[in-house]
Amino acid sequence: MVTLNCDMGESYGNWQFGDDAGIMPYVDCANIACGFHAGDPITMHKAVALAVDHGKDIGAHPSLPDREGFGRREMRLPPEELRAAFIYQIGALAGVARAHGASLSHVKPHGIIYGMAAREDVYAVAIAQAVKVFDLPLFGMAGTQHELAAEAVGVPFVGEFFADLNYGPAGQLIIPRIHSAIDLDKASARLARALAEGKVQSVEGNDVDIRFSTVCIHSDPPNSREVAATMRRVLDTVKR
Repeated sequence: MVTLNCDMGESYGNWQFGDDAGIMPYVDCANIACGFHAGDPITMHKAVALAVDHGKDIGAHPSLPDREGFGRREMRLPPEELRAAFIYQIGALAGVARAHGASLSHVKPHGIIYGMAAREDVYAVAIAQAVKVFDLPLFGMAGTQHELAAEAVGVPFVGEFFADLNYGPAGQLIIPRIHSAIDLDKASARLARALAEGKVQSVEGNDVDIRFSTVCIHSDPPNSREVAATMRRVLDTVKR
């Protein structure tokens, strides 16, 4: 079974962001922000409670310490600092989940550090080591340093496909600073082909082979609820 996950709980203080309530019914897993790029204690509690009410898996969504840039600006932290930052964030969300009678099911890095760790083993290993502390699976891109580091550290790995993002010619993700509305027809076709053929077309037109067992969408596009409903429908109808 291929699951659908979404990055959620990304409000902060008076800043309300993302349609968590509208998206939650369609996904299987909620990746909840842990305070470094978005989220705060109250937002984390609300997001966890919403996930628990809908019977969804709860994952930690740790980031670089970059609230102003929403975790999408590159920062070259020392590996030990990155590892400590991830342990801190995962532990915070684990405590919130426990307060709601739940536990974490996985960890999914957020934003630019996701892409940095896909390319650079020093960051991938630091993240895997932090995840190992909690004995949780790591969501990442198959065939990259994510998977290699998880294997080396002894962390279960879950390959991920991005239905609402473009891919570069070498299979790298193209992560925008701000999401515009997603073209539902293009996203549907991209996901259907990925499920049926294990391939995605890059922005330069070449085919990239992909392996995955979970599909990610985001809560910040203006039509995020429609994206969630559409991707759910594709997952439920296309045979893999």
